[in-house]
Amino acid sequence: MPEAKPILPVIAGPTASGKTGLAVELALRLDGEVVSADSMQVYQTLQIGTARPTAAEMRGVPHHLLGFLPLTEKYSVARYAQDARSAIAAVRARGRLPILCGGTGLYIDAVTDNLQFAGEGENPALREELAHRAEEGAESLLEELRAVDPETAGRLHPSNRGRIIRALELYYTTGMTMSEQLRFSRSVPPPFEARRIVLDCRERAVLYDRINRRVDAMLAAGLLEEAEQALAAPTAPTALQAIGYKELAPYFAGRISLTEAVENLKRSTRRYAKRQLTWFRRRADACFLYIDDYPDEKGLADAAQRLLAAPSEGTAG
Repeated sequence: MPEAKPILPVIAGPTASGKTGLAVELALRLDGEVVSADSMQVYQTLQIGTARPTAAEMRGVPHHLLGFLPLTEKYSVARYAQDARSAIAAVRARGRLPILCGGTGLYIDAVTDNLQFAGEGENPALREELAHRAEEGAESLLEELRAVDPETAGRLHPSNRGRIIRALELYYTTGMTMSEQLRFSRSVPPPFEARRIVLDCRERAVLYDRINRRVDAMLAAGLLEEAEQALAAPTAPTALQAIGYKELAPYFAGRISLTEAVENLKRSTRRYAKRQLTWFRRRADACFLYIDDYPDEKGLADAAQRLLAAPSEGTAG
């Protein structure tokens, strides 16, 4: 029989679902370290708005791929996959358990499916042209993508302009669709068995209340000051996609009230959480844990630990 692959615990879920707390608790129990899978927490100055874990929340557990990138630097899923694999290998080399944790589904898939990003097909001039067209509405670009790559277009929402632009750029530059690239890139099996635990709420109102309270806490912690500084600084396009900053820009410009801006931020965050859940539900290997099923964080962590310890045959579903 082939040798069993090492387990890679994956803690995923929508924003405000308690991923960090669960990953930290598991790391303390299992002698682990956390590898972040969040596309915005990589930036140095985006602390509050991205809900990057504080030192108190980390509870002494080492975290990787957090706050290491200047706002001016572009970051891609291909680069993340490489960085995450290196971090996972380094944690294992220290004899500890790497735990992948985050809400960026594409980043998680890139690691768990061992995606290989050969020939990125970059064309800055074409990308700029597509971005300019997207300013007038991304729906037409999504329809353009649907004509050449319906599979990828079917996974994307018009609000996900960056992914739509990237898919068109890849096709027009290389002649290969993103769905073809994904099939090709999965040709090398991953060196581990991912155990994907997705947090959710049975009652949607519970999640939405958590999101609203988190936004209020961010404002109390200084989100306005952080956002004003970030929006005034030279910033890479990828950093500007962060929810929590662009919703406040009209307030700083004097076009809307703070109350309106905060309501827009809460609504954008709730919509983002819905898109995250849609992404995670696509996975047949996802094990869902509903946080409102458990009386406290200990009960949730106990359930997650049981899933990680289950035989391989019982982990899908």
